[in-house]
Amino acid sequence: MLSDLFARNRLWSASRQADEPEYFARLATRQAPEYFWIGCSDSRVPANVITGLDPGEVFVHRNVANVVHSSDMNLLSALEFAIDVLAIRQVIVCGHYGCAGVRAATDDEVHGLADHWIEPIRRLARQHAVDLAVAGSAARRRDLLAEFNVVEGVRRVAETPILRVAWARGADVAIHGLIYRIDDGLLHDLDCTIRPNPAPGSGAARPLAAT
Repeated sequence: MLSDLFARNRLWSASRQADEPEYFARLATRQAPEYFWIGCSDSRVPANVITGLDPGEVFVHRNVANVVHSSDMNLLSALEFAIDVLAIRQVIVCGHYGCAGVRAATDDEVHGLADHWIEPIRRLARQHAVDLAVAGSAARRRDLLAEFNVVEGVRRVAETPILRVAWARGADVAIHGLIYRIDDGLLHDLDCTIRPNPAPGSGAARPLAAT
């Protein structure tokens, strides 16, 4: 298994160097990504691949169901590094349809530690019970819940002291909410972007899954 991984790595390295001889030398000199990506750990949703970006162009944090926990020191440390050290000004919270973490939050099975992690999604399901009830099939309800989870993540990032301090010192950081559809490979904007001094009413989701 590992020998196959190393073989693929050598082929990839050789291919990149053949296309651009200075590629790795350029990467080694500096890291200057434009985006900080908070996404799901799902192996089908790699940030660089689905956005068409090269290594060095996106700084990534991933966890099960792209949940933004206010006590997640891993996420907060990465967010602080992105804003304060890398000077990234575009933060993206990206979920995806067909998310297993969202599905786990809506079933009655026991998932061990994962149940503690996805508890915020269960709270969102209770909070939006009326909207979810009229969404149609169970799959469509879960997809709509995945959207609500992204919108909540955007709001939670905006409420961190990291963003409040950055905005107070004049940093023009924007937080965006996106959703990815695996069956066609397309990203969709949930229209919940939060910027410094957001206009009244910002942060409301456009329920794509219900349309």
